[in-house]
Amino acid sequence: MLHPALVPGAVAVVTGGAAGIGLAAATRFAQAGLRIVLADLGEDRLGAAAEAIVAAAPGAEVMTHQADVGDPDQVAALEAAVRARFGGTDVLMNNAGIQPGSTILGPAENWERILRTNLWGIIHGSQVFVPGMIARGRPGLVINTGSKQGITTPPGDPAYNVAKSGVRAFTEALQHELRNTPGCRIGAHLLIPGFVFTGLTAKGRAEKPAAAWTPEQTVDFMLERLEAGDFYILCPDNDVPRALDERRILWSAGDIVENRPPLSRWHPDHAEAFAAFVKGG
Repeated sequence: MLHPALVPGAVAVVTGGAAGIGLAAATRFAQAGLRIVLADLGEDRLGAAAEAIVAAAPGAEVMTHQADVGDPDQVAALEAAVRARFGGTDVLMNNAGIQPGSTILGPAENWERILRTNLWGIIHGSQVFVPGMIARGRPGLVINTGSKQGITTPPGDPAYNVAKSGVRAFTEALQHELRNTPGCRIGAHLLIPGFVFTGLTAKGRAEKPAAAWTPEQTVDFMLERLEAGDFYILCPDNDVPRALDERRILWSAGDIVENRPPLSRWHPDHAEAFAAFVKGG
């Protein structure tokens, strides 16, 4: 049985919906009979995505809307357009994200761009859509796409890590508030993908690496865990099983408790201890 919000006729809004995980999720929602709103940038990309959804789910009703999720006015315009067309929103998937790369002392404008899309996009989407979703009085879902990089914060792309760490904290707070709001039938969930082969991760590769999952595998896992009621939807991939993710996450938390250097997993003085910790798990 699917989540009670994922029923025929319900309305699903997916940001970053023209490709990757967003398109895969929108397609699965359409196949379950939901009406779809794809929000992204680029009319051609949105049009091609809508055609792909209808091909996979004949008869699906798909609306497209260009929106920069970092701009609250554009997000508000998206919500108003959805309300005018379908009466409201039942499922909101805040999925839009970018990963152009960053360095700690890199240009401020790069940091601002990443935070604007990856963190503020999720905050704007939630703040604009959720009040109306609660008012509908129907079962609903908010799915925010996070990242393992927002939990273990590996070196190499600090702006992305900061944004996704914020997404985690925001979504935890959102779910706490929703479950303590009288009469609220909306739940929030944090999607934590593994290695997924998308335009964001391809880095010039045309073929999927053996270690990666497809967006469709990731979304199928997401739907399975939504049905189970998971808040943290921690996805494995073909290289990293859940048990290894758990040990990495526990080690990262242990840096504070054990007073180790930050990111000690990558510190040569702690490499042997980390390897033993993983093996001991």
